[in-house]
Amino acid sequence: MIWLTWRQARAQTLIAVGILTALAIYVVILGLGIQDYYDSNIVGCAADNSCQTATELFRDKYQGSAALTGALLLAIPALIGIFWGAPLITRELETGTHKLVWNQSVTRTRWLATKLIIIALISLVLTAAFSFLLTWAVDPVDKLIGSRFAAMTFDSRDIVPLAYAVFAFALGTTVGMLIRRTLPAMAVTLAIFAIVQIVTPNLVRPHLMSPITTNVAFTKEIAQSIDGIGSKGGPQNGDSEPVGVSGYNKPGAWILSEPLNALINADGSAFTRADMKACMTGDFEKDLVCLASKNLHFSITYHPASRYWPFQWIETSIFLALALGLAGASLVRIRRIS
Repeated sequence: MIWLTWRQARAQTLIAVGILTALAIYVVILGLGIQDYYDSNIVGCAADNSCQTATELFRDKYQGSAALTGALLLAIPALIGIFWGAPLITRELETGTHKLVWNQSVTRTRWLATKLIIIALISLVLTAAFSFLLTWAVDPVDKLIGSRFAAMTFDSRDIVPLAYAVFAFALGTTVGMLIRRTLPAMAVTLAIFAIVQIVTPNLVRPHLMSPITTNVAFTKEIAQSIDGIGSKGGPQNGDSEPVGVSGYNKPGAWILSEPLNALINADGSAFTRADMKACMTGDFEKDLVCLASKNLHFSITYHPASRYWPFQWIETSIFLALALGLAGASLVRIRRIS
């Protein structure tokens, strides 16, 4: 069975290895360039305009390449589900070879279990090689200008892609068994996996652990670190319009709050445009000092940076459990196929 499984999956595996080898060479070259630039121009640079310029050049040169390479890794589990999972059963059913294969000394349950285990292991190895290589290559980008919790970043780093690969393979196998036609099974597998990739970071991942909500005092240092102060409404809403801050960030954290965080007075009332105008003199430094003296604060909801690895392990466990559930359903279902 092991030799038969290898012979049937040999072509796809060798093609996948060839493609991933080419990608790996590119990622190594990209990673060496990123590491060299980061060590030479960013590490140890003075906190002045030259450091800011080096960071901006680093962003322009490598952020796009890192995002594109991460997107390629996100496609690997989908391709595994489409080209390895979906045809696993449908290929036998469409050609009629299942009538011969499943009536040998090896039971159809053992036949499927062997295939699931071997191809899942191949999927794990190939995905792990590319995932860990990409994580090493773009680590300086993630540290300096990225967010490790961002959807495309989180999904293409460390161990989560491995669970996605196994899940996509099990999904494709199960869908193929139910639909019994290769092309429709491939299309449905892709559609379901795409929906999972959209729903998980937006509706599931934020709730894997209870987020933290805290108040942040609006100080001069905070004012200098944010993107700006403004309101949602236009001038027509008048001076009673509440004012908030935008662009506040905690290093490494995943901010769940709205982009504009409302400023609150010490008595709990909203800080308005009229209140802000009282501090606007045209002198930027004096304006900041005035605003900071108002004893203002704003509320943010976030997941701290320390939760990155717990989130990786939790999500990995969820998708491995789903994969096992799908594999179990396939093993039960195959006994009823005639």
